[in-house]
Amino acid sequence: MNRIRSAIRKVTLFYFDGFKNMSGWGKNVWLIIIIKLFIMFAILRIFFFQDFLKTRYDNDHQRSEYVLDHLKESQK
Repeated sequence: MNRIRSAIRKVTLFYFDGFKNMSGWGKNVWLIIIIKLFIMFAILRIFFFQDFLKTRYDNDHQRSEYVLDHLKESQK
């Protein structure tokens, strides 16, 4: 168990030092990546991936029947 903690600590320090010593260019790239991930998972989900089952069915039983029926159809 002590080996695992030591390995996790070494990996964590490795990445921490890498980010701390990163140049301005690298920090800008990471900022762009974080902004893109936010857009993909937060904003696009709100507008394009709305909860289909909750809007069409009132309770969990109806939702589960719908999913089960579509799974059975896809198996044929």
